[in-house]
Amino acid sequence: MNQKIHIYTDGSSKGNPGPGGYGIFIETTIGNSYNRKIISEGFRYTTNNRMELLAVIVGLEKIEKRKQNIVVFTDSKYIVNTIQNNWIHQWKKNNFFQKKNVDLWKRFLKIYNKNIIDFQWIKSHNNHYINDYCDRLSVEASKRKILKIDYIYEKQNKSL
Repeated sequence: MNQKIHIYTDGSSKGNPGPGGYGIFIETTIGNSYNRKIISEGFRYTTNNRMELLAVIVGLEKIEKRKQNIVVFTDSKYIVNTIQNNWIHQWKKNNFFQKKNVDLWKRFLKIYNKNIIDFQWIKSHNNHYINDYCDRLSVEASKRKILKIDYIYEKQNKSL
């Protein structure tokens, strides 16, 4: 049976760095069956790029079966360019020398090769209702009273 998996993601940070969050909308279609999963989390001190990347990672980690055809929709050129231009493989080859978010890129690579993933860039704030929804999820998550701690980022950037 034909299965489609679409993952829509967005990340945000107020202050960059500052409080941030991500929003994820996963839709899975198998034949006539449709399922969706919505996820969001907020962090007390992080960056926009970290939240964009973490949204993609968490979305992919939620796909339990491997070797799936997945389309990831993101408004992050940081992510799309890194993947589509194969920068990630060069970064890995150079042991991520002078790159940011190394912890997240390494986590991404662990799951990236387990599926067949197509990354599609979508323009943000352009009336794409699912992207706009993920944007709202990410902003709302960053405003929660209880926020998670991005331990690695905070340890590397001891400016708190």
